Amino acid sequence: MTNGNGTPPEAGLPPQLNVLAQYTKDLSFENPNAPASLAPQPQQPNINIQINVGANNLSENEFEVTLSVEGKAENAGTVMFSFELAYAGVFRILNVPQENLHPLVMIECPRLLFPFAREIIATAVRDGGFPPLMLDPVDFVGLYRQNMERQAQQPMQS
Repeated sequence: MTNGNGTPPEAGLPPQLNVLAQYTKDLSFENPNAPASLAPQPQQPNINIQINVGANNLSENEFEVTLSVEGKAENAGTVMFSFELAYAGVFRILNVPQENLHPLVMIECPRLLFPFAREIIATAVRDGGFPPLMLDPVDFVGLYRQNMERQAQQPMQS
């Protein structure tokens, strides 16, 4: 079935991205050396952060996207604190061409989730007795490209 101009009816509809839900799937904060780790330290701790994005197709137009953030602060080989957060959202995406769907899910959806995950981490670190850890903004386009290149370099598995 087509419109009078030969295009499918949905072709004229604007793309839609709706957030249906947001939630913490998993949160862990460890402060293994307290109270000693809370004393003034001679130097700033070395902080290592890892961020990953995963997605599950829930239905034809709905996707669960999970932003996973892990971090650890160490000073002279001693762990000051560590955390793991899996923060997710359910997104409904309509009227988006198939070739644009994967980048939208893996770039725009985590970009929408990130400020909330950042706040949860800052609060958890502060509640652990440390100054709040404010994560720098993430280049989700760069992260997406990096992951696509890594997948392209992996040999095909049969």
